Amino acid sequence: MVDDRTARVALTWLAEPGNLPVWSLVEECGAEATLARLLRGDVPDKSLRAAALAKAAALDPRRLADLTLRRADRLGARIVVPSDDEWPSRVESLATLTLEGTTRVHRDTRPPLCFWVRGARPLGETLERSVAVVGARAATPYGLHATNEIAYGLAEQGWTVVSGGAFGIDAAAHRAAMAAEGRTVAVLACGVDRPYPQGNSAMFDRIAETGLLISEWPPGAEPLKHRFLIRNRVIAAATVGTVLVEAAARSGAIQTMGRVLALGRVAMVVPGPITSAMSVGCHELLRSRPDTTLVTGLSNVLETVGQIGEYPVDVPRGPDHARDTLDEESALILEAVPRRGAITPEELAVRAGLPVRTVLRRLSLLELTGLVEQRETGVALRPTS
Repeated sequence: MVDDRTARVALTWLAEPGNLPVWSLVEECGAEATLARLLRGDVPDKSLRAAALAKAAALDPRRLADLTLRRADRLGARIVVPSDDEWPSRVESLATLTLEGTTRVHRDTRPPLCFWVRGARPLGETLERSVAVVGARAATPYGLHATNEIAYGLAEQGWTVVSGGAFGIDAAAHRAAMAAEGRTVAVLACGVDRPYPQGNSAMFDRIAETGLLISEWPPGAEPLKHRFLIRNRVIAAATVGTVLVEAAARSGAIQTMGRVLALGRVAMVVPGPITSAMSVGCHELLRSRPDTTLVTGLSNVLETVGQIGEYPVDVPRGPDHARDTLDEESALILEAVPRRGAITPEELAVRAGLPVRTVLRRLSLLELTGLVEQRETGVALRPTS
């Protein structure tokens, strides 16, 4: 007899995370009963039944699950299941995710059965106020600059920065959050004991110390290509919103944004140079999806994900000038003063179409504001320093 945790570990080994038939059975009769049915071949889905029985014939999944739990404990990792207080409830929205397409990564998008976690922070609390920052592996200096500004600022403001741990934009987002002494979470497509890519090993160790490494796959699991696409649905669902910084026309980051939009989460896109291949995907999203939000920096992101009025944003404008506050008559007179040389008040009155008395009165105001000066030959514009 196995308990719920052990059963969920075994089920994740028998079928990849997000599997629709497995998740449906767990919802209907629980993890322990679902595991028993799979091992008896008592499931309607033929491909699932065949795959599960083939794996079970090679190795008892209950024994494997028990060994995996012990191994994780030695590694300092823990398993989190839906009944735990730290379960991130936002991922349950995957229960209703529907996507176009017949492939496995489009069909099997259901909530995780469990998470493996490295790091001391509570998982649910850490993800409660989180924003994902994703993008191209082959990031440009422009993309890295934008990522650093956004991720550092989010962490400073108390937001958790979530990404996938890859080279390029992902790694820049994680490092910027840690540089700000904030929280960051790497969602992996392999075991938390062998994070990929290996070139980021030092970064992953730092994340485990100050933030969290999480995965649906047990320790020892390999980073197979299709697992990155399965993993992306968690990044989309676990966060308040996602910022896309640079993406080619076809990329995993674009696939992640498709799930963000399908879930109704906030989808933010950083525009880039129209000559850059790494901005083609961003621009296509902005052009084709009106439910995306263009963001050009941290203030835009905070305004989008924060509560109404939490992050007031000033409308961009140029520097203030003294002439901006002039009344209509004073503005007419100032406009009539020649760019060079001086002019008499009488000549100004003619050029401005105003009475001389009005001109004389307004000239005093213009002098006080430092826009004009009186000379022996008349009124002239005051030189700007």
